[in-house]
Amino acid sequence: MKIGYIRVSTQEQNTIRQEVLMESLGVDEIYIDHMSGKDTDRPELQRMMEYVRKGDTVIVESISRFARNTRDLLNLVERLTKKGVEFVSREEAIDTTTPTGKFMLTIFGAVAELEREYILQRQREGIAVAKEHGKYTGRKSTQPPDFERVVAKWRNGEISGVEAMRTLKMSKTTFYRKVKRMH
Repeated sequence: MKIGYIRVSTQEQNTIRQEVLMESLGVDEIYIDHMSGKDTDRPELQRMMEYVRKGDTVIVESISRFARNTRDLLNLVERLTKKGVEFVSREEAIDTTTPTGKFMLTIFGAVAELEREYILQRQREGIAVAKEHGKYTGRKSTQPPDFERVVAKWRNGEISGVEAMRTLKMSKTTFYRKVKRMH
């Protein structure tokens, strides 16, 4: 079977272009994720990885739709290979059934990772410039209305720290940071 995997970064982005490509390639099954490719924790990717069987071919439009860093890319392809599944990336013309294809996969994976690092670097630089000009202040801090009451109960030993965090729906780090700022 030919299995197509499609990913766009946000719910607003359109998958039609990738779907048309998959249809033209005679893909039997398509899995679509609407989320960042920064890691492999994507529901449809995981479903596809469980679904594929020996003799199947996974087809993607480009490597960047499948994985954003070399390690994830190579791990995913290795998992496919262990299952006897081929991997094809149309844009880069990669086919893992050949030694050259495997080599090219490693090179393109490194390029995709470099591209992501450049994006993050430009984002950090943009934020630094915006901060210098007073245009960026970061996310607004929020505090639940019952924060002080819950913290008082915690300090008096009426509830545990875990209970306080659960009640306030806060992570451990956020809880203790906000408690520290109360002084």
